[in-house]
Amino acid sequence: MTTEGAPGSRRLQLYCRIDIAVTDPAALTDHAVAELRAADIDWAQEEDDLPSADAELRGDLTLALASVADLTRVVDGAPGVEFRGGVCWAETGPPRASFAPTGGQPSTAPGPADG
Repeated sequence: MTTEGAPGSRRLQLYCRIDIAVTDPAALTDHAVAELRAADIDWAQEEDDLPSADAELRGDLTLALASVADLTRVVDGAPGVEFRGGVCWAETGPPRASFAPTGGQPSTAPGPADG
């Protein structure tokens, strides 16, 4: 494995788009809330509390999904979610502006479905 700046190394960006169907919203939100409750969170240091965080997850399905989605396991183990397909592609160089850590304007470079 080479690191950036090492001879022969190249900087790549890997982008993935995943299409899923939420087949059981209640199971998904219950799972997200259970993970929230099991997390080692010092609620005294947070802006909200456990009941309000619980309500926020139950009220926003995309937030609930995002809270259980993890790049190392995507939606594996999340009940009520069916993987429907996806696509990943790599590009050389720095991240597109819209994916850069500081945000930015969307790139006009085509992705795999655009070109």
